Amino acid sequence: MAQNKEKSEKRGKKQPAEDASQAPAAKKKKRTTAVSEESVSEKTQVEPQDSTDTEDLTPEERRVLERKLKKERKKEEKRLKREKESLTGKPKEEPPKPVAGKLALKYLKSWSKKKPEWKFQKTRQTWLLSNMFDQEKVSDKHFKRLLKYLVDLKGTARETTIQKAEQYMKEYDNQETHEDSDEQRITRVREVLQLLS
Repeated sequence: MAQNKEKSEKRGKKQPAEDASQAPAAKKKKRTTAVSEESVSEKTQVEPQDSTDTEDLTPEERRVLERKLKKERKKEEKRLKREKESLTGKPKEEPPKPVAGKLALKYLKSWSKKKPEWKFQKTRQTWLLSNMFDQEKVSDKHFKRLLKYLVDLKGTARETTIQKAEQYMKEYDNQETHEDSDEQRITRVREVLQLLS
């Protein structure tokens, strides 16, 4: 009979063990909540306090917990860095990014100087074609280079450039008064039309 009692006690203990698949999830929720509360209140580096807490976690749960802790540490480091910058009054200076125009003109120059190494770039060509009539954005020196580039222009880009040039000519013809900037633009438009037509 004593053996039967021991067996029934063991069986009684096994029932909670069968529900163990549900238990770690509940434990996990409690742990992550405790960790986030600690990080909010202390605002310091967050680490699991007991190694026994992480020992009973599955490897997947450990990875999730480690990722969460790492994310919180990084967040805290960024916050401290921002605070430090605001206290010193020195904002972090980023080097100025190259402007699209400079990149497009550099692209055009590389086309004319290093044709074997040159690679086609749609965005640079688009910028050049949309700004080629503006003397402030594309100098006369670069415009001459651009005219050589336009000789090889094909497809939709060529058709669109011709349509745009014709549209500028119609607008110019419909204007009653003409300014100097319009005269320079029309000169460029005529050159493009003669080249592409």
